[in-house]
Amino acid sequence: MKSSPRLKTVIKLFKSSLITFIVISPIVVFAGSESITLDSVLEPVKLDPIEIIADKVASPINGTQINQHDISTLQSSSSDSTRLLENIPGISVYEAGAISGLPVIHGLADDRLRVQVDGMDLMSACPNHMNSALSFIHPSKVGSITTFAGITPVSVGGDSIGGTIQVKSAPPRFADTGGKLLFEGRMGTFFRSNNHARGYNLNAEVANQNVNLSYSESRVNADNYTAGKDFKSASLWSGPLQNGLSPTDANEVASSSLKDSINQDVGIALKHEGHLLQFNISEQSVGFEGFPNQRMDMTYNKNALFNLRYTGQFDWGDIEARLYQQYIRHKMEMSFERVYALPAMPMDSKARTSGGQIKAIMAFPERDIFRIGGEFQNYSLDDWWPPVGSSVGSMCCNEFWNIQDGKRNRIGIFGEWEAVWNSQWLSLLGIRNDNVETNAGLAQGYSNGSYKSDADKFNALNHARKDSNIDWTGLIRYTPEATETFELGLAQKTRSPNLYERYPWSTFAMAALMNNFVGDGNAYIGNPNLKSEIAHTLSASADWHDAERQIWGLKVTGYLTYVDDFIDAKRCNLVGCGATNPTKTNAYVLLQYENQSAKLYGVDVSAYQALGSIEGVGSFTTNAIVNYVKGANLTTGDNLYHIMPLNTKVKLIHQLGTWTNTAELQMVSAKSHISHVRNEVPTEGYTLLNLRTSYAFKQARFDLSVENLLNKYYNLPLGGAYVGQGASMTTNIIPWGVTVPGMGRSFNVAFTLDF
Repeated sequence: MKSSPRLKTVIKLFKSSLITFIVISPIVVFAGSESITLDSVLEPVKLDPIEIIADKVASPINGTQINQHDISTLQSSSSDSTRLLENIPGISVYEAGAISGLPVIHGLADDRLRVQVDGMDLMSACPNHMNSALSFIHPSKVGSITTFAGITPVSVGGDSIGGTIQVKSAPPRFADTGGKLLFEGRMGTFFRSNNHARGYNLNAEVANQNVNLSYSESRVNADNYTAGKDFKSASLWSGPLQNGLSPTDANEVASSSLKDSINQDVGIALKHEGHLLQFNISEQSVGFEGFPNQRMDMTYNKNALFNLRYTGQFDWGDIEARLYQQYIRHKMEMSFERVYALPAMPMDSKARTSGGQIKAIMAFPERDIFRIGGEFQNYSLDDWWPPVGSSVGSMCCNEFWNIQDGKRNRIGIFGEWEAVWNSQWLSLLGIRNDNVETNAGLAQGYSNGSYKSDADKFNALNHARKDSNIDWTGLIRYTPEATETFELGLAQKTRSPNLYERYPWSTFAMAALMNNFVGDGNAYIGNPNLKSEIAHTLSASADWHDAERQIWGLKVTGYLTYVDDFIDAKRCNLVGCGATNPTKTNAYVLLQYENQSAKLYGVDVSAYQALGSIEGVGSFTTNAIVNYVKGANLTTGDNLYHIMPLNTKVKLIHQLGTWTNTAELQMVSAKSHISHVRNEVPTEGYTLLNLRTSYAFKQARFDLSVENLLNKYYNLPLGGAYVGQGASMTTNIIPWGVTVPGMGRSFNVAFTLDF
């Protein structure tokens, strides 16, 4: 990417500018002061974060906020920021690469959710969605998480039907007006025994009362992980791997490693009274990331971000505005653990996303808060596969254009009214409109042999599509007394298809297998005529707790969602898909996206109870989460794909001063409700035991944990097909019916130092 050398130069300049800032800023800020000493200027000052805008709907229906303290307990166990969401009721994770899990809310995942990183709607640029939005931020950088499950206010929704996830870095800190310069930082390192994951992270900032400069960096490496004691990977395949190598160790999960994942970010923030201006430049590069449930691995990925944000307070209310741009360069290939039944198949893509948002919040002290705003997002994508070899064959002699000149542009506006009628009743009403336009250029195969017929049919179509989507939300909250809260909401939410649902065109199995972002091992063909999904959701919750929310609590949320024009899959019955494809029951198949109807319903339960304390021993608390969701295709009568079965987490937490110990029991039922059109494989139930301990010193924190203490073998319900080893380019040689196993026992240690 052309911008990468420039970004590296900017980062180098920033590192050196920290010293310059420390020297010059006291002169500029304190010019005219009569008594300034070096000690008074450089003395560190510990301050709480300053957040300029504080939206007054802190916890709308199904809304959950996670603070830095809760996040810290999970950061030592994973390098995937998606894992920070696993303790939120209603949320689970699609398994993918080591840093690329995809969040799921109430059975709806990936592009059906709105996932924002520091306010940016980041896009993937991969037919397998390997470079997902949350893979672009390291867990150590995350300062807060807010999730909206099910019912979502229109001011934070749009172009999604499942909910919204907002992940933010810690806000900038500023020194007080006493003349002292603030200098703070955090550095950490970790090691995990199972896959020898290791890495470091660094965050530093220096500021006076008006200017903040920040820098962060992280790096992660990991080998393949091993499954529990009963997994026999090597026995699944026969024959040599690439370069004559032997199969992996008996319980090693192939194509699950991560090499040289590096994140860097530089930022400047300017504050004046009630106004804050922030500008950040960040870059992520990944040398290699394996994907055991995909037929390719990511061999190169570079993501560059530019984020400009303004927030301000005025007499009439608050305003927030943002402009951002994202550049992605992405490559895929196969790791040495896969059999090359064909020559190597390189796949390249690049994308650019430009976006902007503006929101005004007008508060009237008597009762009302109004939010109005608009946003835009322009996304362009090229996805091409270089030819292999110089002789006539299935992968010679032209570039294969999977999507050429792909476009997806969205512009939306919204209005929202919140009313606090009295101490007991609160209501929220909102409406928004999003106009989405998509398009793609001409298709081209490797040659005029197997690809010409499909390419000619696709090129004869008009590829431009326009969708006008309407969302609305109504919710009400009733708080009869300080110990109970009841909420009821109804919403319509709409999502337009993504480019990989509309425009992949080839029925040739080798090409269609590459277009799969759900990890089921099947091949997918696009459908340019797809309509927008329209979801109608009803949600109700009851929350009982003590008045201070410190001793006990119980929250139950039930929901029901009907989706018109749900984008599911049907068996391809075109000539190029083969005569037996519609009837196969124990093999990978070719599928085509199709609008159908769907229903999802379920319940989330969360509870906590303080058990008391013993002098000299400490206090004890227990909490639990129970999630259940069921999804059905109303058009075909089939089950929806990748629905998490009934699952429970129970924790016993002991705390003595700054020493915290946690014993966690995770129980997952068998997955028997499977998608038959995809030949989804059921998984058995399992129970895992995890132990964690942490001790915080004055300026340091030590974390130690044992995940899967009993080394239990289990298959991940949302892991997908295990196709990371063997003949990845086929539908009939690689064994069907093997699902991705979970990680076996791992001893994890992390150390964090604040300075």
